[in-house]
Amino acid sequence: MNGILSLWVDRLPTPLGEMLIVSDDAGCLRATFWSEKDRLMQPFLKRHYAPMQLRLAPARDPHGLTTAIARYFDGDVHSIDSLSVKTAGTDFQRLVWRALRNIPCGRTISYGELARRIGRPQAVRAVGLANGANPLGVVVPCHRVIGANGSLTGYGGGMERKRWLLDHETRLRLPLVYT
Repeated sequence: MNGILSLWVDRLPTPLGEMLIVSDDAGCLRATFWSEKDRLMQPFLKRHYAPMQLRLAPARDPHGLTTAIARYFDGDVHSIDSLSVKTAGTDFQRLVWRALRNIPCGRTISYGELARRIGRPQAVRAVGLANGANPLGVVVPCHRVIGANGSLTGYGGGMERKRWLLDHETRLRLPLVYT
């Protein structure tokens, strides 16, 4: 995986603060960051995609990703469900991140339940670490994972953001339809 990876960075004002949206030439979302962590973005991406060299450039709504994420914040909470994502990370991390996308909007599960869903019921702590290393906050919904007792647990964007995201999704999710 040597070479140069060109990434595009856009900025989106949200009700929770400015979000940085990082994507690639193929239209895959690669990372999201809250702007107060802007200074951490480049070091994180360099570590995450090492040994590749990165070329970051500003872009406006690359591949419509910014528009889709803006629609999520505007109330269309399912607008992000089918966005293409691509990450580095270990096989285990990517397994956890894929499983996060299967948690229905407006629902929460525990770390233990997430570990069971990926077939690794004893790996609760490892699941928690992978959840915390998720580079695609909101789109890969790590905020939907809570403590076994139902309490809100850590979130890289801060507990107030986690609470807001869960409330937002609970209010706006589509009702389940049984056929």
